[in-house]
Amino acid sequence: MTTAEAEAPVESGNNSSSANQRGVSRVLAKLSHSLELGEFYEAHMMYRTLYFRYTAQKRYQDCLDLLFDGAQKLIEKGQESSAADLCLLIVDTLEKRGSQTGDTNNFQWVPWLGQLIRGLSASTVERETLIQRAIKWSIALHGQYGHPVLHKLIAHTFWSEGNIESARHHFLLCQDGSLCGRVLIEISQNKGFHQEVDLFLVQAVLQQLSLKDRKTAEDTFTEYTRHHPKLLRHEFPYKEPLVNFIYFLFRLIDMKSVSAFRALRKLYEPSLKRDTSFQKYITKIGVIYFDEQVEHVHSGPSGLGGMFGDIFNRLMQGFDDDDEEPSRPQRRQNANHELD
Repeated sequence: MTTAEAEAPVESGNNSSSANQRGVSRVLAKLSHSLELGEFYEAHMMYRTLYFRYTAQKRYQDCLDLLFDGAQKLIEKGQESSAADLCLLIVDTLEKRGSQTGDTNNFQWVPWLGQLIRGLSASTVERETLIQRAIKWSIALHGQYGHPVLHKLIAHTFWSEGNIESARHHFLLCQDGSLCGRVLIEISQNKGFHQEVDLFLVQAVLQQLSLKDRKTAEDTFTEYTRHHPKLLRHEFPYKEPLVNFIYFLFRLIDMKSVSAFRALRKLYEPSLKRDTSFQKYITKIGVIYFDEQVEHVHSGPSGLGGMFGDIFNRLMQGFDDDDEEPSRPQRRQNANHELD
């Protein structure tokens, strides 16, 4: 092979690369012009054209930078549907690029995606799909339920819109028990009845334990019981039976005694029937923390004698003390409103 023959393919490749670059430059120029003229549909189509070119060439970072800038510009111009489409292309590009060893850039995209989601109004049809896709992408970074920071940002978005139920769902997954406790206090005070003050806490803690997130569950419990103004007591023993149930449950998890767990559940069975959803969470907690076999959930002795009595005598020491004077919490200023 001659030198000229060896160099020919390289020259052809260089020419092709230069042609591609010139083509991209022309599209970028047209894109900028379309945005200036308010021709947003044409601009949107050019963003998509560049997305296909960049990803075909595996120029993922260039593609991400372009799409992020474009989504922000279209949001500013009120073109939220087109912006949401670019956001979905961002997630698609992140999935195609995949995680790279030693690369923290993927984690930087968690708050950036949160920022874009917050920029889209609740009426944007594609936003829910974007949220689902972003969480699915973040599962690869952080495990089964997605990145907690992303959940926190999404929760704040729903909260600011008054979508309390969706906000609560994501706050439970943000792994910030102190924040979750404060949010639950505000929901309880604004949306609940006085007799439901314990139900808001118990459901949240059981859900967090079912997600194998004990630390967040304990932090949520601590925040809520210390600072909720409608709880009759703010330290053990509590006046609300279900709050005492959770207090004992945390301690039994350390003991890992399935028989004691069954005895506790039996003792508080009347109170636990107040919410039909509790049983499924308690069943899962039994499997996770006590190695309980699901088919034997209701087996075992019905009383609290023998070993069970010894365990509960220790746990319930002081439980019967009658403190008629409810203790008052040392409330922090704006505890229910500083949700950051």
